[in-house]
Amino acid sequence: MSDSKPTVPYWHLYTDDDEVSRQKRCEMTQFELKSMQPPAAPQWQGEKHHDGMSVMVTVQPVGWEGAWHENPSPQWIIPLSGRWYVESMDGMRVEMGPGEISFGEDQGTTERDGRKGHMSGTVGDEPAVLMVVQFDSKRETITPCRFR
Repeated sequence: MSDSKPTVPYWHLYTDDDEVSRQKRCEMTQFELKSMQPPAAPQWQGEKHHDGMSVMVTVQPVGWEGAWHENPSPQWIIPLSGRWYVESMDGMRVEMGPGEISFGEDQGTTERDGRKGHMSGTVGDEPAVLMVVQFDSKRETITPCRFR
């Protein structure tokens, strides 16, 4: 087993100080090598975040496209199969597939040119199956790349 600390990339969709949604590529780097439950072998574990959460799986049909909207609450979105995209108000479009992670935290945007929050939809000819982990609470201040 490698003793090198891993890094896990993710996209952070956030609201900037001008109330415009943007996306930034971030990395989780704070991992500790330990057993989840002895006697299981050690594995790299990231920081635990304690907040009430809901977990669901969604299936976006082929050709699905959502209207411009904000995430209902801060949420991790993890594609399980298929591909999907997120377009932020600044025009950046990111496409993701299995193993790529997005943290949606674009609450508090101000509508500009018919855009508020983000647009998302499926890519390709198969449904996008997404696991969504929604936080129960919202943060007053949004800091890009807050998960380290």
